[in-house]
Amino acid sequence: MPAVSAHSSPGLARVSRASFGALPDGTAIERFTLANARGTTVAVLTYGGIVQRVELAGVNVVLGHDELDGYTSEAYAASMPYYGAIIGRYGNRIAGGTFTLDGRTYTLPLNNGPNSLHGGELGFHVRVWDAAPVPGGVRLARTSPDGECGYPGTLDVAVTYTLDDEDRLRIAYEATTDAPTVVNLTNHSYWNLAGAGTIDDHELRIAASRYTPVDAALIPTGELAPVEGTPMDFRRARRIGSHPYDHNWVLEGDIGLRDPAGGRTLTISTTEPGLQFYAGGMLSTPRAGLALETQHFPDSPNRSGFPSTVLRPGETFASTTLLTFGVDRRP
Repeated sequence: MPAVSAHSSPGLARVSRASFGALPDGTAIERFTLANARGTTVAVLTYGGIVQRVELAGVNVVLGHDELDGYTSEAYAASMPYYGAIIGRYGNRIAGGTFTLDGRTYTLPLNNGPNSLHGGELGFHVRVWDAAPVPGGVRLARTSPDGECGYPGTLDVAVTYTLDDEDRLRIAYEATTDAPTVVNLTNHSYWNLAGAGTIDDHELRIAASRYTPVDAALIPTGELAPVEGTPMDFRRARRIGSHPYDHNWVLEGDIGLRDPAGGRTLTISTTEPGLQFYAGGMLSTPRAGLALETQHFPDSPNRSGFPSTVLRPGETFASTTLLTFGVDRRP
């Protein structure tokens, strides 16, 4: 299918759609491209809700594949880096693949050692989403049936990506349920603002004075520990270096990322209480990109002291993350 203009509104990106191939069962996949007046473009797939490309000042700054086969191959499934995907029903880890809600225990698929990670092997990252253009972006939606990957309740989910002419990419999540359940949605893009090499020289700032320490299985201990005097202290922007980060911070403000060589910047603000920063140590090319996942804390369904992820009938899960791109020419 050739690219077709879908929407153009003052101050918002122009939206086009095109074919991105088909799955082995014949299901057609589309790519929506958002292009603003500054030349910034964001490409989103209906497969997994994947952010496939982000072109900023002439450079693609997210990891991804040029063809659909890259996301559906056996090799990709074996390593499953979740490039750019919508994560659900539950982003991050749930210990032992179980949680109890209203006196009933639910069992989830184990796909990360003893844990259930990112909704399981058949989570939202491998689902085909219904898509419709909106001014400046695309709205993706799907219904997750009761019992999908072990989660209770029929969950209606929508994720909307919009780009404006100020280089702001907004990701808005909504969900409703017909039975009590748990929900933790996020996007799993890997950023490399240089477009190549490792992210070790990137400068990162996280407005957080506490983080959630983890055990050997990367499950939080329940403590909210101070970052001061630890490698987790990013309250002032500093070089990331080679530390194997895969931790959750308790957010108090926004997040800043900068590539000092090229000057490209990313600022993230969110309504979510936490940020999982993963430095990409297990990627096929280690540390080729870093993930900054705005979300609730890992294993929250099993931690009464953490912000709740319970969603009940009559309630609406609503979350927004705003990504602002820029170029800072400081040396």
